[in-house]
Amino acid sequence: MQTFNCWTRRKFVQNAVLGATGLYTLRPEVFAEELMTTPPQGEGPFYPDVLPLDTDNDLIRVNERITPAVGTITHLSGRVLDRRGDPVRNAVVEIWQVDNQAKYIHTRGGGDRVDKNFQGFGRFLTGSSGAYYFRTIKPPAYPGRPAHIHFAAYRNDKRVLTTQLYVAGDPKIERDGLYLREKDPKRRETLVVDFKPIKKSKIGECEAQFDVILG
Repeated sequence: MQTFNCWTRRKFVQNAVLGATGLYTLRPEVFAEELMTTPPQGEGPFYPDVLPLDTDNDLIRVNERITPAVGTITHLSGRVLDRRGDPVRNAVVEIWQVDNQAKYIHTRGGGDRVDKNFQGFGRFLTGSSGAYYFRTIKPPAYPGRPAHIHFAAYRNDKRVLTTQLYVAGDPKIERDGLYLREKDPKRRETLVVDFKPIKKSKIGECEAQFDVILG
């Protein structure tokens, strides 16, 4: 059985999670009906075949390197919920994605061309609110497919969902075969997420919000 250690390395990450948690104070009547579960999507061929030594939720910096990754810094947050809208505690959320040059951290994903300062993979362990948070980059255009971020969710060390988040506005989305495998258009739309510029950011950061609803 695999044991996950999901530690936040910097205090700003902890504060960001607390801030994100405050956005999700929901009234009971919001969940009078069951929520629409997040559609599964394929894992793809580039889940890391060798996990990086650093697997925390800050993908912008690897270990304690000074130089950050290249790309548009994105604050990605959301909650892991069940169908009733109850938060799922102690769920492990994983993400993996390409760097600014569309390269994965995989032996077949880019080799020496990868951004050595981009972690490419991260984990987060949810608390009582079900909230998660990652600092990453906005995924760039990807050959043959829309820009996307891979997600996996685990409960009791068992993967219960594999899916993908798509960047709103990418014209390739509506032609993507994997995206279109989900036949319900309303469920498909839950996978498309706005990456909104943060107005007060002096370095052009953006934010994205994606809730993971488990069946």
